[in-house]
Amino acid sequence: MHPRIEDYALIGDLQTAALVGRDGSIDWLCLPRFDSGACFAALLGGKDNGHWGLAPTSPDARAERSYRGDSLVLDTVWHTPDGAVRVTDFMPHRDRAPDVVRIVEGLRGSVAMRGVLRLRFDYGWVIPWVRAAEGSRVAIAGPDSVWLRTPERSRTYGKDFSTRSDFTVAAGERAAFVLTWHPSEEPRPFQIDPFEALETTLEDWYAWSARCRYNGPHRGAVIRSLITLKALTYGPTGGIVAAPTTSLPEALGGVRNWDYRYCWLRDASLTLNSLISAGYLDEAGSWREWLLRAVAGAPEDLQIMYGLAGERRLPEAELPWLTGYAGSVPVRTGNAAVQQRQLDVYGEVLDCFHIGRQAGIESEAHAWSIQRALVDYLESTWRDPDEGLWEIRGPRRHFVHSKVMAWVAADRAVRALEADPKLGGDLDRWRAMRDDVHREVCERGYDAERGTFTQYYGSAALDAATLLIPRVGFLPGDDPRVVGTVDAVRRELSRDGLVRRYSTDGGTNIDGLPGGEGTFLVCSFWLADALALTGRGAEARALFERLLALCNDVGLLSEEYDPVSGRQLGNFPQAFSHLGLVGTAFGLHGYAGAD
Repeated sequence: MHPRIEDYALIGDLQTAALVGRDGSIDWLCLPRFDSGACFAALLGGKDNGHWGLAPTSPDARAERSYRGDSLVLDTVWHTPDGAVRVTDFMPHRDRAPDVVRIVEGLRGSVAMRGVLRLRFDYGWVIPWVRAAEGSRVAIAGPDSVWLRTPERSRTYGKDFSTRSDFTVAAGERAAFVLTWHPSEEPRPFQIDPFEALETTLEDWYAWSARCRYNGPHRGAVIRSLITLKALTYGPTGGIVAAPTTSLPEALGGVRNWDYRYCWLRDASLTLNSLISAGYLDEAGSWREWLLRAVAGAPEDLQIMYGLAGERRLPEAELPWLTGYAGSVPVRTGNAAVQQRQLDVYGEVLDCFHIGRQAGIESEAHAWSIQRALVDYLESTWRDPDEGLWEIRGPRRHFVHSKVMAWVAADRAVRALEADPKLGGDLDRWRAMRDDVHREVCERGYDAERGTFTQYYGSAALDAATLLIPRVGFLPGDDPRVVGTVDAVRRELSRDGLVRRYSTDGGTNIDGLPGGEGTFLVCSFWLADALALTGRGAEARALFERLLALCNDVGLLSEEYDPVSGRQLGNFPQAFSHLGLVGTAFGLHGYAGAD
């Protein structure tokens, strides 16, 4: 049986990340980057696909865990009949080689411990050759090499294609394990001091967290979300992955299992807004510069997602040797949605640069040329159908949200040129485009009989993305069409008060896939935002409180939540969900609308 998704916690070094279970097992880790092959893939298979367990040998041990202050250093305190120990897991901010450090500290009595390391490179496929060398264990297979340093007091030995370490820790004693990856053709990298690395890592995170300027309610949840977003940032480029995992299912046993270890343009404006609102202008600037590099090129070649450094080819493949999380197959790497046409990304990009200008973030001189080219291209293509925000793997349609975001692109271009005519551009033509899009959406995307915007032209179905209409400024929150849309979404897409993206009831759905999915957490945050914008502040705050209660014990959220089983679903932790949390917190703090 797999642990529940919410039973995991996150550690990382701003280039990759690992998931640590309540049972003390690291079940997911890709090295050296977020999108590299996993050396621990038990998350998507079994323990034989790679993991690193470290826990007391007592069958009666129980654990409680927390992050140490406002950091990404994870403490798990184990209580046993013989005493108590604390296991501290973290990844130091990387110099050159990635390290995973696990420190065991005796708190009370004397506790017998066991470490079990099973390295399986290439997503659990390759068993490495392991040998003793230079007082450590080194595992090598193909391009990958991993060194394991163990405490002197431990008895380390091989058994069942794993490396085991047995030792005892008394009160006041400390023992450290360090796992270091490097390319197998290179010499062993520098060996860090694990205890100094702990202090440095804490200092780094505390200094970063102290820059947060949010002082409203639930500050701890906001900072934890911001730390998570920082942890999902690929430091060398500033790109932010949607999640550090692949193929965690949207429905247990289902086929909706996707690779989220890439950077989506749909997150652009939400990310920039959150970072700027919280005072992280450097990170906001890095993210925007990543975006600028990624989208440079012919406007018609704009993609919905890119790799960590802006890579464009992300071929999708299946890994048949992995049995999937809770039997959910296939397990996928890469993402074929990269080839989709999604018109909303043009609006996301233009809005992102608009937000940056408002915040006073300086931009590259050629940035406006790229934005101008994008809006000029969109002028001739916004009337075309697309696959939409949710990456529908079915026929292209005229999705209302896509058209609204085309309006956003024109609107932001108009506002930029009005503010600074020296930028250059055809202001009259862009204004006409903005008016044309607005008119068409209101005529063809609105169901007057039901009083709601629909998912696509001519459809009776609804889409939670239409909750963003007041947020992006397409219509004001007090417009009856907005109020009606909010009410319709609550009525038809709600499940136990939380919001699904769109209807997946019965058989094969609009997305071309069988089965259903859980409620989408960011959509539920959008509902809270929309309630606030339509003057229902008390309802908005009540929903926000409920969503906060869905965070796991260390403050993390996945992509979705199933109210029936009471479980988190989808890739974890999910940037979109934490962006929603931060955005709603800022939107509600000090909100003075009607209750």
